[in-house]
Amino acid sequence: MVSKSQKKIGFESAMSEIEKIVADMEGGELSLEDSLTAYKRGAELLSFCRDKLEDAQQQVSVLEDGVLKDFSANEEFGQDKSGSVKKG
Repeated sequence: MVSKSQKKIGFESAMSEIEKIVADMEGGELSLEDSLTAYKRGAELLSFCRDKLEDAQQQVSVLEDGVLKDFSANEEFGQDKSGSVKKG
C-alpha cells in the first residue's frame, strides 16, 4: 500500500531521504524506537523506488519495441567503446 507521503514525492526525493536515513542510522545516535521507525520508513521508500525503476524499465522496454537493449552512452554520442570519437 502506498502511503500519502509517497504520492507526493518523486524518485530523487525518496532516494535523498533514504540516504539521510542511512546516515542517521549509521551515526548511532538514534534510539531503538527511532531506529525501528527509520528502518520502516526506509523500507517503504525502497519499495517506492523499486516500483518507480520497474515502471521506467517497462516504459523503456515498450519504447524499444518490447526488446530491452543494452544502452551505451558513448555509442549514442558518436563515440566508440574506448571513448574515442568515431569518424565518418
